[in-house]
Amino acid sequence: MNTQKILKYTGLWIVLGLLVGILSGAASAIFLITLDWATAYRESHFWIIALLPIGGFVIGWTYYRYGENSVKGNNLLLDELYKTEKPIPLRMTPLVFIGTVLTHLFGGSAGREGTAVQMGGSLADQLTKYFHLNPEDRRIILIAGVAGGFASVFGTPLAGALFALEWMLHREIRWKSLFPALWTAFVANWVCASLFGVSHTHYLIDLVPQHTLINLLWVIPAGIAFGFSGRLFAQSTHFFSHQFSKYIAYPPLRPVIGGLLIAAFVYISDSTTYIGLGVPRIVEAFETPLPWYDWLAKTGLTSFTLGAGFKGGEVTPLFFIGATLGNALATWIPLPLALMAGIGFVGVFSGATNTPLACTVMGMELFGYESGIFLGISCLIAYLFSGRSSIYSSQNLNNKFHLYPAEGLFTLSRNKSQKND
Repeated sequence: MNTQKILKYTGLWIVLGLLVGILSGAASAIFLITLDWATAYRESHFWIIALLPIGGFVIGWTYYRYGENSVKGNNLLLDELYKTEKPIPLRMTPLVFIGTVLTHLFGGSAGREGTAVQMGGSLADQLTKYFHLNPEDRRIILIAGVAGGFASVFGTPLAGALFALEWMLHREIRWKSLFPALWTAFVANWVCASLFGVSHTHYLIDLVPQHTLINLLWVIPAGIAFGFSGRLFAQSTHFFSHQFSKYIAYPPLRPVIGGLLIAAFVYISDSTTYIGLGVPRIVEAFETPLPWYDWLAKTGLTSFTLGAGFKGGEVTPLFFIGATLGNALATWIPLPLALMAGIGFVGVFSGATNTPLACTVMGMELFGYESGIFLGISCLIAYLFSGRSSIYSSQNLNNKFHLYPAEGLFTLSRNKSQKND
C-alpha cells in the first residue's frame, strides 16, 4: 500500500471511527442510565413482576409488527458481515433499546451487551449510504460499531475492539479492521464514561498466587467446567427458542407464556437474585461463598427468558454464571476465592462466545494484569471444551479446533468441512 492510500485510509477511518464512537457511546450511555432506573424501580416495586407477561406481549407484538429482520438480533450483524445483502435497519436501535428496558423493568433475566452491540452496529451501518462505502469498508464499519457498543457498555475498550474482531472474523482477523475497531472503541468508551459520566462496576481480585506449575495446572479442570457451562447455556437458549417456536405459532404469545412462568418462579422462590443483570450477586461471588446452585439457576432462567423472546444480552448473565460457578469450585480447587470467581467470569464467556483472546484481555482490564496468565489459561481451555456451541447461531466456527475422542484420549483436529487456509 502506497503513502497516498495509507493517508486516505487513515483519514477515512479517523472520521468514521469518531462518528461511530460518538453514536455508539452516546447510545450505550443513555441505555445504561435508563437500565439503572428500570432495575432500581423493579427492586423497590416487587409487584411489577406480575406484569411481566404484559411486558412480554408488548415486546413480542412490537417485533412481530415492526421488527422484520431486526428480530434476528446479533445474528443479523453476523449475517450481513458475511453476505452484505441489506442495510441494518435503523429501527433495530429503538426496538432493542425499548425491548431490553421492558424486559428488565418487569423482571426478565437478561443482559445488556446484545443491546449495545445491536445499537452500535445499526447506527454505524447508517453511515454506509452517506459515505458510499464499498462492501469491504461496510464490513469494517459494522465491526467498528460492534466494538464501540461493547467497549462503552462495559468500560473495556481493548476488549471491545478484540471482541468485535474475534467474534465477527473468527481466526480470520484482517489488519484493515484493527485501527477502526480500536479507535472507535476508545472514542465510544470516552463518550460514555467522560461525557455522560456513566460509571461501571469494579471487581476486585485481592490475592493472585504465584505462577507455580501446580497453581496453573489447577486452572485446567476449572476451565473444562467453564467450557461445559458455556456450552450448556448456549444449547439451553437454542433449545428453549426452538420449543417456543415449535409449540406456539403466534410470536407475541411466546413471551406471554414465558413471562407467566418466570413471574411464578420469582414469587414462589420469593427472590429476585436470578432476574435482571444480577450484578450484586456477581460482586458477592468475589467476596464470600455462595450457594453452589446459583450458576445453574441463572443458566436456566436466562436461557428461558431469551428463548421465550424477551430482549437483552447474554454476556452479563454469563459473567454471573461464571463467577458463581468459580465461587462454587473454590470449595475443591485450592486457589483464592476471588481468583476463581474471576477466571470463571471470563471463562464461561469465552466458552459461550468463542472469543478467548477478547475475554482474557477483558479480564485484565477489569481485574488487573497480575491475573492475566490464570485468565488466559481459563479462557483457552473453556474455548476448546465448549465444542461447536455458540450463543450466536450465525457465528462462523468452521475454523475452530475441536475436541474429538480418539482411543480414549482427547485430540485436537480441525473441522473437516473447513477450507484450506
